Amino acid sequence: MMLADKEPNKSYPPHEVVWVANRLNPINDSFGFLMINKTGNLVLTSQSNIVVWSAYLSKEVQTPVVLQLLDSGNLVLRDEHDGDSETYFWQSFDYPSDTLLPGMKLGWDLKTGLERRVTSWKSFDDPSPGDFIWAIERQDNPEVVMWKGSRKFYRTGPWNGLRFSAPSLRPNPIFSFSFVSNDVELYYTFNITNKAVISRIVMNQTLYVRRRFIWNKATQSWELYSDVPRDQCDTYGLCGAYGICIIGQSPVCQCLKGFKPKSGGYVDRSQGCVRSKPLNYSRQDGFIKFTELKLPDATSSWVSKSMNLKECREGCLENSSCMAYTNSDIRGGGSGCAMWFGELIDMRDFPGGGQDFYIRMSASEIGAKGEPTTKIVVIVISTAALLAVVLIAGYLIRKRRRNIAEKTENSRETDQENEDQNIDLELPLFELATIANATDNFSINNKLGEGGFGPVYKGTLVDGQEIAVKRLSKISEQGLKELKNEVILFSKLQHRNLVKLLGCCIQGEEKLLIYEFMPNKSLDSFIFDQTRRTLLDWSQRFHIICGTARGLLYLHQDSRLRIIHRDLKASNVLLDQDMNPKISDFGLVRTFGGDETEGNTNRVVGTYGYMAPEYASDGQFSIKSDVFSFGILLLEIVSGKKNRGFYRSDTKVNLIGHVSKMHTTFSSIV
Repeated sequence: MMLADKEPNKSYPPHEVVWVANRLNPINDSFGFLMINKTGNLVLTSQSNIVVWSAYLSKEVQTPVVLQLLDSGNLVLRDEHDGDSETYFWQSFDYPSDTLLPGMKLGWDLKTGLERRVTSWKSFDDPSPGDFIWAIERQDNPEVVMWKGSRKFYRTGPWNGLRFSAPSLRPNPIFSFSFVSNDVELYYTFNITNKAVISRIVMNQTLYVRRRFIWNKATQSWELYSDVPRDQCDTYGLCGAYGICIIGQSPVCQCLKGFKPKSGGYVDRSQGCVRSKPLNYSRQDGFIKFTELKLPDATSSWVSKSMNLKECREGCLENSSCMAYTNSDIRGGGSGCAMWFGELIDMRDFPGGGQDFYIRMSASEIGAKGEPTTKIVVIVISTAALLAVVLIAGYLIRKRRRNIAEKTENSRETDQENEDQNIDLELPLFELATIANATDNFSINNKLGEGGFGPVYKGTLVDGQEIAVKRLSKISEQGLKELKNEVILFSKLQHRNLVKLLGCCIQGEEKLLIYEFMPNKSLDSFIFDQTRRTLLDWSQRFHIICGTARGLLYLHQDSRLRIIHRDLKASNVLLDQDMNPKISDFGLVRTFGGDETEGNTNRVVGTYGYMAPEYASDGQFSIKSDVFSFGILLLEIVSGKKNRGFYRSDTKVNLIGHVSKMHTTFSSIV
């Protein structure tokens, strides 16, 4: 299909191919025939009557249909009686080639699972798909990404209500743009403001750039309006973790305030930066505000539209895995909450166009920067003077209770540490070189995901066995303790609904755990995915619920030690090739003797939304804490909705609140 001349006065551009139907199956004969067959389907056949391409309608069309090329460039198959209706049996705009035209949607139809992505031609004269792809990543915090093969090449940053956080799109007199994200659709589109203007966006495989062209009637030529990437700092992940790219600096890669180069005197792009002072992973930490930033990769981020910025800060501070937060929508002074987990990567400085971003720092690091200010100190002192009597009384009471709790917890931690050092692990110790070779030196292409203590990679040993490697983050001061916790427990636990630990590796700064590989990844990748959730019928969901319950029962009652997981959630339930559930991630567990059932901690860890109320507020945990988390998980499996991401506009409640209300309503009816 082409943009073609409409009038002899050359008001329109010469022929430009904007869509190809049979990109993967060229016609080898001299002629081809495009026709509507007896079932109403659109087909392309060769001279020898072989079908080389079909629209593949989901059902047979009963009414007479016509094929029409609209002025927008959209080729549509519609009912001949529909006239100007936008109800089509099929349209080319749903299957982009290398070009995005005004009105086309880049993104997803969440009802049908249809993805609309733009893929370059393999070369200037070969329309078969290349490896340069422009698409929208479906995740809690969606963003537009360009791929070069299997490697991320460029990303826009998440949408903030006005624009993407990397402001490549600005208000202009030529075109407008919008981003839609709801339960039905997820897409980006643009429209021409001046109808006399002709514009198109093309993915160029040769130069690996995405280019926007405008037709200049005066010069009778396509003029380049903009292209992406624009500069060196648009290269994905150029400066590594916690590095920031600043055009005009030499070198362009710098460390964020509060961080230092991991490699020494300068920022090694492959290694990035590390914290100058380690975190406490508690409420003792604070946040430093960074301005005018392109927000980091949002793959491991989470969004709540109902939380304000203050609630967002508190939620991030309560979760030891949360590294940063900001408003998800900057309109009207800001609203919503977006939290980031794990390492922060692919940030750049955007003077006059970036976004505010709050990054977690140790209390000592914040104090070193001159905070709090004199004004805050005066306010605090004045308030303290007015409330001195109340505060002192409360302090003495809380101190006495805390001392009792700390003595109990410290005693248990000392006993656990002594056991850590004396235990015979009876597990294979792998060489670092073996694991590096198995994971292609921890290639990003083998990365399966990332948790609070570091990334997980897929690997293949020399004997062909597939493994999953958990690489504890080198900046986590608690990493070694969590690793010992998992190794010690796994050396004692054997159950078909627990992930099997194959071995470990502690060499230099590297701390690795090697598990059996779960080909179907985690449960959340099914139940929260609009397409994959349809693969789980009720019997399979019930099977997963029962298997998870059996694994939890083993931890609570049948293992040698009574074990409380403290972080049971959908992403910590993995699925093997037969969709059998296996509980994973034992870095946060607490163990008890046979007759102990509960405990207390000053360090609340876990995942917001799955925590039992008494644990989140007071640090009290027991087997009931896991049962609460299991209940949340069960609701998510049945409904396919996230507890923290489900909000009904008519009731303003989350998933558990909605279920409770429905239960009350049903009970009253019965």
